[in-house]
Amino acid sequence: MKEKRIDPPVMVTRSSLPPLEDYVEMLKPLWESAWLTNMGEYHKQFAAQLKEYLHTPNLELFVNGHMALELVIQAMNLSGEVITTPFSFASTTHAIVRNGLTPVFGDINPVDYTLDADRLEDLITEKTSAIVPVHVYGHICDVERIGEIADRHHLKVIYDAAHTFGEEYNGIGIGRFGDASMFSFHATKVFHSIEGGAVAFRDASLAPVLYELKNFGITGSESVESVGANGKMNEFQAAMGILNLRYVEDGIEKRRNLVRRYRERLSGVPGIRLSPENPKVRYNYAYMPVVFDGYRKSRDRIFAELAEHGVHARKYFYPCINSYDCYKDQFDAEQTPVAARISGQVLTLPLYAGLDPETVDLICDLILRQDS
Repeated sequence: MKEKRIDPPVMVTRSSLPPLEDYVEMLKPLWESAWLTNMGEYHKQFAAQLKEYLHTPNLELFVNGHMALELVIQAMNLSGEVITTPFSFASTTHAIVRNGLTPVFGDINPVDYTLDADRLEDLITEKTSAIVPVHVYGHICDVERIGEIADRHHLKVIYDAAHTFGEEYNGIGIGRFGDASMFSFHATKVFHSIEGGAVAFRDASLAPVLYELKNFGITGSESVESVGANGKMNEFQAAMGILNLRYVEDGIEKRRNLVRRYRERLSGVPGIRLSPENPKVRYNYAYMPVVFDGYRKSRDRIFAELAEHGVHARKYFYPCINSYDCYKDQFDAEQTPVAARISGQVLTLPLYAGLDPETVDLICDLILRQDS
């Protein structure tokens, strides 16, 4: 018998929103002051609250995560080559390339899909100036090994931490590792400010540089000292961020329970691989990745069958960045075989705070059902 289609359809994610009346209340002062952007009161308040929540001494807000990453790379005055991973969203490599730098792709490890630290040192040349690793699906990179290697070779480390908002490693906020970490507050993330982003950084002297870069290089009412961009977060975004910060822990707990349910249903199934959780990590349960490796049905078939029943999963990340059309003939994806293989096998399943456990069971039923 054909299973019933889930209606309304279940998307891979859904934005968490605060009570509408609370947001409307926060907008009233903006109408009264007409101060809508250019680092107003909400901007200052949001930045201060994020410093405390993320346990970082230095933080700068941006209009989105990509601009945050692109501008912090620029602020570091890098040159030559930057080692990164092809198993990420387009933004990571684009930010490197748009700074006139050459990405060098390292393979990922097959356990948590982060940059393989065992192979990292082989990629370093006299042209290497930095490493841009990516924390993937909430799995944290081998920050200790990467830090040791970078220090020994005098390289900068800028983490793409878009998937790890609020996470901790050994009780230390994830934004305290490396020279800087970029966080994304896109509407699809665990925590969002509609759009938005931030950079947490170690060296306090970077603060005025980042501020200038996001504000056209303007340093005074009649002074423009550098060539900058427009990367400012506006007050509407900051207001949303302030409100969502009040509910983020509750949302993470709901996600944790859903992930536990997925794991109960899918763990131990031949051909289905779930990444183990690191006991040293306080997770935010941002994503539910499942790798179909030797399962009786392929990833693409599972993807299609879920869609037929109103469940929209995501091939995330597929394809790998070093296979993109825009980088055609520049890179060889065969040099990162693990990333290529995982990219063809992984599916991220629906996961968001408002998802009900019964729907998780229905999704698992569809994945596990025998062919009729």
